[in-house]
Amino acid sequence: MGGPQKDANGKTKHSFDQPFGGYLEVKDAANASALRGHFVAATGEFVGTFMFLVFAFLGHLMAVTQAGETGPDGTNSGSTVIYISLSYGFALLIAAWDMYRISGGLFNPAVTLGLVISGAVPPMRGLILFPVQIISGICAAALVSAIVPGDIKTVQTTLAPSVSVAQGVFLEMFLTAFFIFTILMLAAEKHKGTYIAPIGIGLALFIAEIAGVFYTGASLNPARSFGPCVAGRNFQSYHWIYWIGPGLGALVASGYYHFVKFFNYEDANPGQDSSGGSLSRHGSEDSGEGGERGGDVEQGRGSGYEGRGRAQPSQQTNGNAGGYHPGYAAPSGRT
Repeated sequence: MGGPQKDANGKTKHSFDQPFGGYLEVKDAANASALRGHFVAATGEFVGTFMFLVFAFLGHLMAVTQAGETGPDGTNSGSTVIYISLSYGFALLIAAWDMYRISGGLFNPAVTLGLVISGAVPPMRGLILFPVQIISGICAAALVSAIVPGDIKTVQTTLAPSVSVAQGVFLEMFLTAFFIFTILMLAAEKHKGTYIAPIGIGLALFIAEIAGVFYTGASLNPARSFGPCVAGRNFQSYHWIYWIGPGLGALVASGYYHFVKFFNYEDANPGQDSSGGSLSRHGSEDSGEGGERGGDVEQGRGSGYEGRGRAQPSQQTNGNAGGYHPGYAAPSGRT
């Protein structure tokens, strides 16, 4: 798209099927600067983080305010924890699905750190997104505090009376590691199901919230914890655990991601992206492509792995014999 559309007489057409009605020239993507890409991604992260946390905070505040019962020492009851977990998990699911084409749908400084370390996000992009996510979290908490009754301190992440600071750090670390590794395998690793990765990511947050809300508040996200503290003008003495814990979790998740990539995890359990088809024991003997293995076994169906676990375009093979799943045939060039 190099500019506004022209009519038969060469005049600029103005209509709402063009960005800004065609009154502003659309830049050619081939000539776009990296800075423009970072700027657009930053706006996506601000809007996405804001949407995610506004609806999560509203759901959290409602669940606690309307709770018919409480747990020991005034803590949240089990049913309240479920409602809180649903608010965060499903708010993330929708916000990430909305925004992942624009910015990647990170919405979390710990996730940004994990994806930078894993090589999925450039360091410069990470440096730009980090403060944007923090500022967006503050704005989300401030808006919720202003537009609905109730104390924004209610949605702050706090330790349960029986949980120590050290326990809180490690629980936040493991919850965040679980969450970020899910993101790495469902979204950073491209496969046939990448387009529905937001579902798995939202469910992962939902499960992590169930596991951690009662004990630490289940932050997993420094922006999520920092925003309500700023809006409520109240910081716990142990607030630092909601930065250190998720940061360590990002290191653990990205470290294991590097480990499985180094050892070519695709070869440990190959064929997982195949769409099915007839089974073949001897892919190389039956192939009409000069002995290439690991390809499709039916015309237009299935995909093998090639080197780094990416689903490859369909390849036709001629004939096959019953036996193993085609993914277990060795990739091209191996014996």
